[in-house]
Amino acid sequence: MADRESPSESNKENPDHDSAENPLPDYKTTLEHIVQKFQDTNTSNKQHKFWETQPVGQFKDVGNSSLPEGPIELPKPLSEVKQEPYNLPNLYEWTVCDMESDEICNEVYVLLTNNYVEDDDNLFRFNYSKEFLRWALHPPGYFQSWHIGVRVKSSKKLVAFITGIPVNMRVRDEVVKMAEVNFLCVHKKLRSKRLAPVMIKEVTRRIHLENIWQAAYTAGVLLPTPVTTCQYWHRTLNPKKLIDVGFSRLGDRMTMSRAIKLYKLPNSTSTPGLRKMEIRDVPAVTRLLKNYLSQFIVAPDFDDIEVEHWLLPQENVIDSYVVESQDTREITDFISFYTLPSSILNNQNHSILKAAYSFYNVYTRIPLLQLMNDALIIAKAEGF
Repeated sequence: MADRESPSESNKENPDHDSAENPLPDYKTTLEHIVQKFQDTNTSNKQHKFWETQPVGQFKDVGNSSLPEGPIELPKPLSEVKQEPYNLPNLYEWTVCDMESDEICNEVYVLLTNNYVEDDDNLFRFNYSKEFLRWALHPPGYFQSWHIGVRVKSSKKLVAFITGIPVNMRVRDEVVKMAEVNFLCVHKKLRSKRLAPVMIKEVTRRIHLENIWQAAYTAGVLLPTPVTTCQYWHRTLNPKKLIDVGFSRLGDRMTMSRAIKLYKLPNSTSTPGLRKMEIRDVPAVTRLLKNYLSQFIVAPDFDDIEVEHWLLPQENVIDSYVVESQDTREITDFISFYTLPSSILNNQNHSILKAAYSFYNVYTRIPLLQLMNDALIIAKAEGF
């Protein structure tokens, strides 16, 4: 599930930090450390009653090298897949959300805007635009039946939502058709109704009906059991606004004028040949991306059609830039970021915090630090 984590401030921001001095720890060691830390802090031995019944890795198996690699649950004949939807509580009914419909897309937008991911201090809540939702939910080959809502029978009010989209993932040398599950959201007033487990089972059932048996999701909490982890870092672009709204704060020896000076960026980019990605760049970007992703054990397997969808620029959704060699006209590098604003809660002066999330970046000729600095300059110029 690709629920991006809620906004939060990283403890230290150092644009000049060299990550090579602190190489990433081994994956296995890191995951075992996270699970051990989780178990140590849960003295009551908290159980995940739902996830412990699902075909996912379990905490008790982390570090067990004797387990075979492969699917936890083997595919079944489609005739054995449950044909009827799971039962909801009597007051509610399933609905398919046609995101092409302006009315339904607006219903989904309102539900997410008022009820989706918030930070721990309830200061910010993700505010996905309608254009972003359509981009995220309409990749090549999407299934409308995987865009699932729950309505109140009497009023027809949309009160819950969950989605899946098809993705091709390479696992070592094998490309596996999977589903990416995302946007699980239940109205705040209904979170005691245990709707989420039924919704997860229902989207799983519909995915199985398309003969797809693996799925991926993300969460901001530790559930059984992650295959990988991700650390978010933030780089301030507008320190005054971030401090005003409570996203950041001034350190003991920091003044506002010093903070503004610290995070000030050049007015223009420094990379020759850097320009906005165009449709003609798709094949070159696909080649760069596939070559870059080949170093990972698990990675998306993109073709030209998918690269066009996910990376071709769309206003207020996705920004992508390529570096074109001025000598050979070859595309050598690219950078991208998507737009994900947050609603600012309970603030009289500001209502929206516009954030740029780094997406896919590939460098072959230009240093990554230079490319990322140019991405910051572009984002700053666009009002992030």
